[in-house]
Amino acid sequence: MEKLRVGIVGVGGIANGKHMPALAKIPEVEMVAFCDLIQERAEEGAKKYGTPDAAVYTDYRDLVARDDIDIVHVCTTNDAHSFVTIDALESGKHVMCEKPMAKNADEARKMVEAAKRTGKKLTIGYQNRYRADAFHLKKLCDEGFFGEIYFAKALAVRRRAVPTWGSFLDEERQGGGPLIDIGTHALDLTLFMMNNYEPVMAVGSTYHKLGKMKNAANAFGPWDPDEFTVEDSAFGFVTFKNGATVILESSWALNTLQIGEAMTVLCGTKAGADMLDGLRINGEEHGRLYTKKVDLSVGGVAFYEGVSHDPSYIEARMWIDAILNDTDVYVKPEEALVVTEILEAIYRSAESGKPYYF
Repeated sequence: MEKLRVGIVGVGGIANGKHMPALAKIPEVEMVAFCDLIQERAEEGAKKYGTPDAAVYTDYRDLVARDDIDIVHVCTTNDAHSFVTIDALESGKHVMCEKPMAKNADEARKMVEAAKRTGKKLTIGYQNRYRADAFHLKKLCDEGFFGEIYFAKALAVRRRAVPTWGSFLDEERQGGGPLIDIGTHALDLTLFMMNNYEPVMAVGSTYHKLGKMKNAANAFGPWDPDEFTVEDSAFGFVTFKNGATVILESSWALNTLQIGEAMTVLCGTKAGADMLDGLRINGEEHGRLYTKKVDLSVGGVAFYEGVSHDPSYIEARMWIDAILNDTDVYVKPEEALVVTEILEAIYRSAESGKPYYF
């Protein structure tokens, strides 16, 4: 069997935690090249997941220049997503880029343009779309079960779980804090369910309140206030061309007990749904209100029955299938671009104190 040859650029936490373990389970794939600014990381990745002759690089350009590589997975810091992706596309590779798509909307637009220009496939790593609850909810949305979804909430709120490793607290490299890190997942999930990608206006607020604390209680140990250059919380109010409204809540550190990540709340004319306590559906039937909780413990993904529901594996499997069968990717770059545009609009509104109009 002819195998698709993959190169990994950025062999850090997300590559080790998601991309490489998932790709290793796919028989049609082999990982042949690993690149990281820290050579030891690339060497460790090659040793654990690579072919016996896997190459190691510290300059991504050497990896993407190879004409025997079919696919590149971009797992770098946010500030490198765009140029690594574009160079890989223009070198004839298909690209899976980690979320968020880019540090800002301009860079994301250039990525979409490069994919169209080269004819190569580009997708973004929004793995929450591949969860069992998300598959089921999307099916209901597409069938029109909820009617017109005109109000929604995108929720990504932690009480105290500030990531203190890597470059998460570095605005220059990341482009922002919880909004661009975890808020992006919740927003992607919400827009995908609504199938609504035409924003009109956004109002945003960002806060750097708890980030100034010293020796703060935190799931990952206290952060250094001097290194905490991004917001600790961000909130947005977004309106859309069809009149719909989405409220986005994101935080790494908020004094609240109402927490949850990559969740959506949908309110339609016929029914509603939320992910606040499993997947719950609410509506009206025979003159009575009802609430039901969906049992997601078995089945539910027709084309992967019998496989344990690991979103990271299903993401990788569907990505590779899209390349093998030349079909559409599940996370389209045009959709990811709108997510990035909205995130940027919230940041701009917060900075100016005025609504941002698209």
